[in-house]
Amino acid sequence: MSDASLHLILGEEELLVDRAVAQIVSDVRTRSETPGDLPVSRLRAGDAGVPELAELLSPSLFAEERIVILESTADAGKDAAALILDVAGDPPPGVTLVILHSGGGRTKAMVPALRKCGAEEHMCAAPAKAGEKAAWVRTFVHKEFQAAGVRVSGDVEQLVIEAVGSDLRELAAVCSQLVADTGGKIDAAAVRRYYSGKAEVSGFDVAEKAVAGDTAGALEALRWAMHRGVAHVLLADALADAVHTIARVGSAGRGDPFSLASSLGMPPWKVKKAQAQARTWAPASIGTALTVVAALNADVKGAAADPDYALEHAVRVISELAA
Repeated sequence: MSDASLHLILGEEELLVDRAVAQIVSDVRTRSETPGDLPVSRLRAGDAGVPELAELLSPSLFAEERIVILESTADAGKDAAALILDVAGDPPPGVTLVILHSGGGRTKAMVPALRKCGAEEHMCAAPAKAGEKAAWVRTFVHKEFQAAGVRVSGDVEQLVIEAVGSDLRELAAVCSQLVADTGGKIDAAAVRRYYSGKAEVSGFDVAEKAVAGDTAGALEALRWAMHRGVAHVLLADALADAVHTIARVGSAGRGDPFSLASSLGMPPWKVKKAQAQARTWAPASIGTALTVVAALNADVKGAAADPDYALEHAVRVISELAA
């Protein structure tokens, strides 16, 4: 259990961020004399003015215990960032300060400065390189089963990822459900019985048909996946991955797939497949498709009033761009 008064949560993986915040709050309440009355204040630093921040971060008269969580500090203004760092250097008595930062943005220099202040760091970011991310997701699945007191084989871990995708919330839910459904006795047959084919139907099949220009087939697969209740985020991620893969492979030229695989961080079969797909895409169309999937990512995470429509519109636009 940590007793630090300054915490830096670095990265934007929502599940990991939520878990880190929950653990910090739990630790503070465990050591508090009045855990039930411990106030927790959250503020988006990117939207807050200096007066609002100053009021929140100012010392209280009796040094009461409280937790202050500052979100989106990567988007904070210059003066707000300076105030946060000033307080982080010497947090008020009784205050546990939790700072959420993406690692980039206009205040990226805040990260090393917070480290110099002695912040306890919680890494909540996925690796940037595709090859590293695959291993990172595999480690996450391993730890989820381990935390549940269950040991599974590497083949089972891989099957779960292939069946579900790389969304951490979805993976965590599936690991938990498998443990509950099987009593902890999880083998490859159990994964296939409960989840076989989900990823192909929910994401990869839709994306493949869309980037191939098969509008009717992509929309049919999409509607079937949504009918089965597949998460909008998984569908959007699969579509984005297909478009980004074509963009990266297309810009790398027509080299040997095995030679390109290492530099692109992809398996050779995926490079070869994307090379074939890229031949039907014009550079301008790829640029438009990248914009579409970027907007879709925001839409399925709450920006759109109707995520079903947003997905269908994106699939239609991308498949027509490829045709």
